[in-house]
Amino acid sequence: MSLLTVDNLTLQFDTDEGRITAVDDVSFSINPGEVLGLVGESGSGKSVTAKALMHLNPGNAVYDPGSKIILDLDDGPVDVLSLKSNRDLKVVRGGAVSMIFQEPMASFAPAITIGDQMVEQLVLHKDITEKEATTHSIDMLERVGISDAEKRFNQYAFEFSGGMRQRAMIAMALSTKPKLLIADEPTTALDVTIQAQVIDLMKDLVKEFNMGIIFITHDLAVIAQTANRVAVMYLGKMVEQGPVRDVIRDPVHPYTQGLLNAIPKIDDLDAPLTPVPGDIPSPLERPAGCVFNTRCARIEDRCTQSVPTIKTYSKDHIGACFVTADERGAT
Repeated sequence: MSLLTVDNLTLQFDTDEGRITAVDDVSFSINPGEVLGLVGESGSGKSVTAKALMHLNPGNAVYDPGSKIILDLDDGPVDVLSLKSNRDLKVVRGGAVSMIFQEPMASFAPAITIGDQMVEQLVLHKDITEKEATTHSIDMLERVGISDAEKRFNQYAFEFSGGMRQRAMIAMALSTKPKLLIADEPTTALDVTIQAQVIDLMKDLVKEFNMGIIFITHDLAVIAQTANRVAVMYLGKMVEQGPVRDVIRDPVHPYTQGLLNAIPKIDDLDAPLTPVPGDIPSPLERPAGCVFNTRCARIEDRCTQSVPTIKTYSKDHIGACFVTADERGAT
């Protein structure tokens, strides 16, 4: 049984310019103890998709009636999109689901100590006393590698280094023992050494807690080190999905191929980088047909007229491209 199942998620926003589509017919699942990488450029719909899992998108968000987000917990399945009251939403906001944001300095209140913030959320979500919450919070700070945790517990976010703030954010997210952890570009603002430490820490935590992780990033190189499976998004569409090794070694969608070509090659550091040509369109100007057709080098007439359906290339490896499907005989 999957921990999380997302079926046909379509999400639009009502704006002054009209209703725009941010996520279009996206489906995926994640199992306990699995890391799913969600990859794409800024504007691909990754963060909006992640926020939908916790019902965190703003009030102008409009979900299609056919969209389903099902979280399978010990007490039974939870239909996330059916939750309305703050009381009901606690199960997916810091309870069974926690989120690590890209910039922890914007997530911690600057005038409240790290410890007070950790205790407050524990008392809110768990039936424990403040003393028990304090002990548990200090223990979590130690477990994520923060030295002298008792002292750090009483300090403020601005007194922490970037890497230490990110570790504290992870400790806070894990203190409620979530079933699912959403990590929204948690290593982007860190230097390479700290980035590697955070990635190793998250791998260890997956094994220890057997939780699922959705790791959001624009960097396929990070996903190669971290995830079991990868889902590639472009302009709100899921264009490719499969085991990390399959997608990286044999990408089926031109966009995935473009992202991989843009990564520096260790065995040829003098080789020029090959960026994906052009820019991602505005959601207000979604192209007809395949959403990638304005930047694709393999475009055909049908690509501008019809939306390619998802095809299967090998076990669990799927993609949506007319040309590749014909070449490889995908079903």
